[in-house]
Amino acid sequence: MSSLKVAVQMDPLHAIDITADSTFALMLEAQHRGHSLFYYEVPHMWLDGPALKARIKPVRVKPVAGAHHEFGAEEITDLSAMDVVLMRQDPPFDMAYITATHLLEHIHPKTLVVNDPKSVRNAPEKLLVTHFPELMPPTLVTWDRAAIRDFRARHQDIIVKPLFGNGGIGVFRIKPDDENLGALLDMFFAASREPLMVQRYEPAVRAGDKRIILVDGEAQGAINRVPVAGDSRSNMHAGGRPEPTKLTRREHEICEAIGPTLRAQGLIFTGIDVIGDYLTEINVTSPTGLQQIARFDGVNLAASIWDVIEAKRG
Repeated sequence: MSSLKVAVQMDPLHAIDITADSTFALMLEAQHRGHSLFYYEVPHMWLDGPALKARIKPVRVKPVAGAHHEFGAEEITDLSAMDVVLMRQDPPFDMAYITATHLLEHIHPKTLVVNDPKSVRNAPEKLLVTHFPELMPPTLVTWDRAAIRDFRARHQDIIVKPLFGNGGIGVFRIKPDDENLGALLDMFFAASREPLMVQRYEPAVRAGDKRIILVDGEAQGAINRVPVAGDSRSNMHAGGRPEPTKLTRREHEICEAIGPTLRAQGLIFTGIDVIGDYLTEINVTSPTGLQQIARFDGVNLAASIWDVIEAKRG
């Protein structure tokens, strides 16, 4: 494979945790394969007539804490001159994020954007999953307070979360005797015009919320994330403890059911969340878990992702 020019659209590189960050793992693997890396952040990208330009810096990375990157001289380039753009900025999935996907459509697929920006826009974490209701726990997406109260009356123990959040931020468990639902809805709807997602609480989360990585629609590895005592959230950003795990028959069934859709939509790198027997989210924006799986299982999923990217680049 000849060397590719790879632009990485991400959050500030100096601030990442190099022992956990999946974007960093992808960059190390690209560099190992001889590809040229360039770095930019979303605010440094603009559409100038037909050209999508960015203020980029050549970059080399190394797994050395505190000295993990070295930039070259900044330059302005037309991103269509790149072979690949990795869209790896974290949510929240707001209008800024949506606008970035629109801009990247000007260069994709001539420049391969991973993941496909149109599909990312149409498949945010907590909405793509609703196309597979047979795989999910009972779920509601709504602005309607009466519908939320009726859902709670039917299921008693529920989870309330912002539709476009990430990292476990704003996720609340409302138990049957909890009197705070009304105040919680007041807070959410005062801060945002977006609907909420409400799901039946699954006690199986105490044993862990499994993150499964799919590469081009195929299950490639998984970690189990166990919530800390006193917290219903298992996200690693919220203190969830990663553990090694294997896929169950049910989890294989879930992956086989959704895999063709992910592949058809150009979603090369996705991470799904499974609690017990239920699929709860399909993460398509900037999935995580590559480094944890590598440590537990000795599997380099960054290499699998680059195998697919290189094959698509010919």
